[in-house]
Amino acid sequence: MPDPTSINPFRVFLRHRNFRLFLIGQTLSLIGTWMQSMALGWLALELSNSAFLVGLVATASSIPILIFTMPAGVLVDRADKLRLVRIAQCAFLVDASLLWWLTYTHRITMPALLGLAFLSGLISAVEIPARQSMFIDLVGREDLPDAIALNSSGFNLARVIGPGLAAAVIARLGIAWCFFLNAASFVTVLIGLFMISLPKWVKREVTSSPWEGVREALRYMRDTPNIRALMLMVTVYSILGVPVLALMPVVARDMFGMGAPGYGLLMSCLGVGGLVGALALASVGYRFSRIKLLTVATMTWPVLLMAFSFTRTPWVGCVLLLGCGCTMILNGAICNGLLQTNVPDALRGRMMAAYGLVVVGLSQVVGAFVGGSVAHVIGVAGSIGGAAVLMLAYGMWAFFRQPELKSL
Repeated sequence: MPDPTSINPFRVFLRHRNFRLFLIGQTLSLIGTWMQSMALGWLALELSNSAFLVGLVATASSIPILIFTMPAGVLVDRADKLRLVRIAQCAFLVDASLLWWLTYTHRITMPALLGLAFLSGLISAVEIPARQSMFIDLVGREDLPDAIALNSSGFNLARVIGPGLAAAVIARLGIAWCFFLNAASFVTVLIGLFMISLPKWVKREVTSSPWEGVREALRYMRDTPNIRALMLMVTVYSILGVPVLALMPVVARDMFGMGAPGYGLLMSCLGVGGLVGALALASVGYRFSRIKLLTVATMTWPVLLMAFSFTRTPWVGCVLLLGCGCTMILNGAICNGLLQTNVPDALRGRMMAAYGLVVVGLSQVVGAFVGGSVAHVIGVAGSIGGAAVLMLAYGMWAFFRQPELKSL
């Protein structure tokens, strides 16, 4: 049972050996992933000198998640999750190794880059719901919210370290070695995954088809008011909140007159804010109502974004981004935890697939595209500020006019 008096954010890390093995390897792997993400943009720009193709490479990894992750969620609910995650991490290792070898030997082309990005997204379509729905097996239901929060802290720590490390590697060794280090990072996560020991998986008899499994999950979301309300809020905030991330290079240049180092600083501020928010959430445990915390984060995030859209002073922008990163992670981690603790075990993989479809797929394919299109017409500040106004309006309606969220 969790200790309600402890404020140690790492208590779930110390209590569960399986979670320790997972989190250490996952955080190291995420550092490699952030390195590869930054290096991919530079490589695409070097190969094409086209902003459109740079964006297309990023989109290519999100499209498979949008298309395939719901059917993959059915597979996750019917298979051994730990085995699926191990297979997916092996596939990521192969994908990153191919990218390193092609780049190192100067054989990389734009079609190959797009193909490998698409392959990475295809693997993610299975890996995301399998990994997310496996948390309950690692820590149990009681510690699940804290484990999700602590996992978010690892994600943000990687976001702070990864881009800066990538910049140093590119400057000293070249782009190819970012991909090599990312491939090596998958070895660390695989070591941890093969050391994890869970009860033997028991196969359940299933008579329905995979597509019926998808329809079952969609019916559940439609017919369960509190889950429907939660998923709608996650969708709105993911689509409207993501432009600030996608447009950060333009923000650095046009709003603050900063170059590439300034861009890295702004992204680091978001990461540090997210890290603080995730650790704070893990430390409070059950002493505060998660719904009240979610309400505060959901109202504060768009207000900070609106203020950010008006500032032209770099240090003020950095402070506001710290707050944005904190409230953004609080919103995402609490929503993830509420979703996982309120859905039946038999549907958890499909619910995490739906969550990944929204947070990774729709946010990148729809949110980033729309945000960029609006910024092209009215400017980046107007795009961010307008999205923040819509977020705040929806959040106020969802929490104060709809009772479903309060019942979670």
